[in-house]
Amino acid sequence: VQLQASGGGLVQPGGSLRLSCAASGSAFSIDVMGWYRQVSGKQRALVATITSGGSTKYADSVKGRFTISRDNAKNTVYLQMNSLKPEDTAVYYCLMGIVGSTYWGQGTQVTVSS
Repeated sequence: VQLQASGGGLVQPGGSLRLSCAASGSAFSIDVMGWYRQVSGKQRALVATITSGGSTKYADSVKGRFTISRDNAKNTVYLQMNSLKPEDTAVYYCLMGIVGSTYWGQGTQVTVSS
């Protein structure tokens, strides 16, 4: 199983970005999908997760601004990020729980700066 993340970039404060992460490999059923982020020198932190049943969980810092969604037919998870702030700057990693194992994407840089 390989995860390929995309959609990062440079955006001004108040702007929006949409991250995508697609899983490829053998046929499988994906349980949880999610996004974490990491700032240099700090631990990787939860941004949002979504279960196969559609239940979502968000970090307090992104509630009301970020929306996680998934397309099971495409084995893809999305993160719509609105009203971006400079403190959202980080490398964003997607993850997927598949048959009891956790897989991580390669990370995509999001920079919020004027």
